Amino acid sequence: MIGPGDSLDIFVWRNPELSLVVPVRPDGRISTPLIEDLVAAGRTPTMLAREIEDRLSKYLTNPIVTVIPKSFIGPFAQQVRIIGEAVTPRALPYRANMTVLDAMIEVGGLTKYAAGDRAILIRAVNGIQESYPVHLNSLIKGGEIMDNVALAPGDILIIPQRYF
Repeated sequence: MIGPGDSLDIFVWRNPELSLVVPVRPDGRISTPLIEDLVAAGRTPTMLAREIEDRLSKYLTNPIVTVIPKSFIGPFAQQVRIIGEAVTPRALPYRANMTVLDAMIEVGGLTKYAAGDRAILIRAVNGIQESYPVHLNSLIKGGEIMDNVALAPGDILIIPQRYF
């Protein structure tokens, strides 16, 4: 599913002037030549391509459109967000069987100011946000694999700064 922050390569066959790379805006929409403000978020690339073909058919005969995600974050409900003292805090697209260690590898690990063993995982369970302690220093530096917890779509990992 396409989400805000994704980048899409839109190819219109035999019409290079209409083919371009577009970002999905925070409101979930894209703008292309001849088509203004088209909702992209929450759709698959194929669904979006068919919508663009429908809209372009006013101007072109039988347009053929392909939409290819170039960079993908996905919809908010399918992201894992890492904030605080990660080397590069950011939102990541959730993948099946993703763990805390996978997420830490993608954000470059902890900063030297991180209090990794005081990290908190926030997860919505039945519409209620719950907090769980995560021991990142034990996992990353100590190799304690039992601290490698599974992540779920929508999780937020907060890494606090240590006290000096």
